[in-house]
Amino acid sequence: MAADNDLGDRKIVNLERGLFLIEYRGAGDEASPAKVVVSQVPGRGRVEFVAHPDFPDDLTLWQPNSALVVRAFEPSVLHITVSPTRPGGTRAAEVSIRPITPGTSPASTVIDLEVIRLVGHVAGRGDVAVALGEWIAGPSAPSRIEGLALQWPNQPSGLEIKYSVRIGSVQAPMSPTVGAGQFAGSRGRALPLTGLIMEISGNLSAHYNLIADAIFLSQPAMRAAGKRVVLAGPTGQEPLVGLRLSLQPMQDAVAAPPKQAQNPPARATNPPASAAVAPPPQRSAAAGRVRVFRSRSNNK
Repeated sequence: MAADNDLGDRKIVNLERGLFLIEYRGAGDEASPAKVVVSQVPGRGRVEFVAHPDFPDDLTLWQPNSALVVRAFEPSVLHITVSPTRPGGTRAAEVSIRPITPGTSPASTVIDLEVIRLVGHVAGRGDVAVALGEWIAGPSAPSRIEGLALQWPNQPSGLEIKYSVRIGSVQAPMSPTVGAGQFAGSRGRALPLTGLIMEISGNLSAHYNLIADAIFLSQPAMRAAGKRVVLAGPTGQEPLVGLRLSLQPMQDAVAAPPKQAQNPPARATNPPASAAVAPPPQRSAAAGRVRVFRSRSNNK
């Protein structure tokens, strides 16, 4: 056993709120492995340790393939100390810390869609707010839409809708991609939207589809559905004069073919110059993180 004054090699580990598995995965000397002691830094958060039922009060991992579970009720700090179990013994150990996720229960995938409002800045009318499934302008009252915003009180963390628009001429780039609560477009410049990209993301997005119906000047109504929808007229320069957005559970969402408008082709005054929709933005994949601590061997 190591002497009492041999504190070993120590690492400070910061934990966010959550559940974590601390696992002793490998030793430098399998015949006489180092011991791994887990402890909380006093005054740095609030945690609960779950050990083997035969050793409920022992926070020491004596050999590889042993583990502890840590429940952090708030951001907390731990000490992980690796010490030899005999004089001159190895200090080499590999310890991993992995978050344990609870997953998503079916009930948690149900989202209150009635609170969402789509706001369109419409020429001659100003801001118009509608519920999902309702038209801004549209077949019965086509008018140039010059900007959009999504209002979503108490938006759940697992689902996000982002959107980007093209304003006016073909030389104009797509606007920066924004999320709920942010405006995309123009006000007071009489420049209509000529293209729109909307996308849902987050761990709950697998349970929902976007369905967007759009009318561009002098064109029949069109529909796009999926996790990502791209809307534009046939040349990319037609003004958007009607928009309806729905967010539907996967069992109800249907990627319907383009449908014809019931009303005659929409017309608006003073159409602008041409525009085109930019190619979709590139996505980046997020990688998982695993904390690994490996102490150096210090054989004597």
